[in-house]
Amino acid sequence: MIRAATLALVLMMPLPCFAQSVAEPDGYRTEQYRAPVPATLAGGTVVDVDEAYALWMAGDVTFIDVLPRAPKPKDLPEGTVWREQPRLSIPGATWLPNVGYGQLAQETVTYFEEGLAKATDGNKEAPVVFFCLSECWMSWNAAKRAVDEFGYNQVYWFPDGTDVWTMASYPTEEIEPE
Repeated sequence: MIRAATLALVLMMPLPCFAQSVAEPDGYRTEQYRAPVPATLAGGTVVDVDEAYALWMAGDVTFIDVLPRAPKPKDLPEGTVWREQPRLSIPGATWLPNVGYGQLAQETVTYFEEGLAKATDGNKEAPVVFFCLSECWMSWNAAKRAVDEFGYNQVYWFPDGTDVWTMASYPTEEIEPE
């Protein structure tokens, strides 16, 4: 009986966190995009899931999803049906896929800058939340680029992304890329 009670107490105790401490790089992350991320973003504000939800509920913030979109395989056999993977995201978010890579072609930079301007009505003072999945450098890169290259002043980074958003039972909806 005592053993069961002791086991129950032990199972209820929080586990120690073994997450690595990752320093912000000077530039953009260009490889291993699914890896531990920094706890900070110079020039931006890092938010957890509850803070992101509060910003979303307030309704005055633009959410930018930067999850990459898988390309259609080049050598699909004739007659093969290709179905895009649906993206369940934060309701109302703008999906700008593939803008979080560390090195972007000029065409992608233009797409990103124009998509961000459209989502914020061209207001660089508008608050913007960048996200992807948990432990995904794509959102960090995108948020950094918005601050450093595009001049946005109220940048929020939500590093936990839709993984933790969904685990918190916050609403999602299927979105299409911009």
